[in-house]
Amino acid sequence: MNSIFKIFTAIVIVSLSLMIIIFYNDYNFKSNPLSKDIQKRLYEKKKQVVYQVKRKYNINLNVPIIVSDELPNSLFGLTSYKNGKIKIYLNKKRFKENENYMIENVLEHEYAHAVMFHFKKFTKVNGGHTKQWQQICLNISDNKCDRYVGHKDILIEKVIGL
Repeated sequence: MNSIFKIFTAIVIVSLSLMIIIFYNDYNFKSNPLSKDIQKRLYEKKKQVVYQVKRKYNINLNVPIIVSDELPNSLFGLTSYKNGKIKIYLNKKRFKENENYMIENVLEHEYAHAVMFHFKKFTKVNGGHTKQWQQICLNISDNKCDRYVGHKDILIEKVIGL
């Protein structure tokens, strides 16, 4: 009986330790900006996309990118057009899930919307994911341009990355 109690106590201590680590990491992520490494990768990808937009459409579209934890969980990113200004919002919470997907896919997806806004091609058809949007996205992207998040892509990368 004494050895069962010791095993139970060890399991409880390990479980509590893991819960504290998870809580601390979650709190730390929520309370701090993205890491310098992620910010640098995001900046480099933005430069690459801005270059592609300039090369393909001959426009300088240096849109501000705002990483926000205010977006609903269902959104990975959002491009807004208000008072003649275009802004791209990326969901900070989703960076925790898969930073590569956010940088490599979502940023290009949102920049395609920014190009559409620049050309005043406002549409609610297909949620703004028209054939013209898709062509713009393919022109400025190294990746496929999906209307919705590629959950399989996220999961596969997470499994391979283990």
